[in-house]
Amino acid sequence: MSEPKYAKTNINRTFIKAPIDTVWSTLVATDKALPFFFGSICQTRDGLKPGAQYRMVHPNKKVAMVVGEVIAFDPPHLYSHTFQMTNIDEPPCKVTYALVEKDGGTEFSLTIENAIEGGKLIKEMAGAQGFIGSNLKALCETGKPAFTGRLVRLLGPIFGLLAKKSQRIEHWPLS
Repeated sequence: MSEPKYAKTNINRTFIKAPIDTVWSTLVATDKALPFFFGSICQTRDGLKPGAQYRMVHPNKKVAMVVGEVIAFDPPHLYSHTFQMTNIDEPPCKVTYALVEKDGGTEFSLTIENAIEGGKLIKEMAGAQGFIGSNLKALCETGKPAFTGRLVRLLGPIFGLLAKKSQRIEHWPLS
């Protein structure tokens, strides 16, 4: 069996007119629906730290949308984890969020690595990078998500109904 061919590293940068601590605390919140992550809620057993498993769950708390393991967690600059969408049968990729203080705000970088070239996961992830950056920016700068984030929140109940049975939260426990 041959080694999988990986897509090129994909980096998206967004400048956010907010302090780095504001961007960081918004990015790593685990107690509420995150509009920049398509309305999902980040769940862990013992918090975000290297080696911890996490899952991103639908607001109905019945569907696991994404699962993975934290690789690096260095507040307020770096958060990296594996990323597997529960509705796509492909191995996980690696996602890294980096924050750098810049004059008047924070540069937010979202990097995707080790996704299978031509696979569904990289297509979904590459398409989502702009959505994540613009909604994190809007939320940190104004306290409200961008229009696209508000739209996803409105459509969220429908997305929950369309989820596959294999995505039910009981199939994706945190250990």
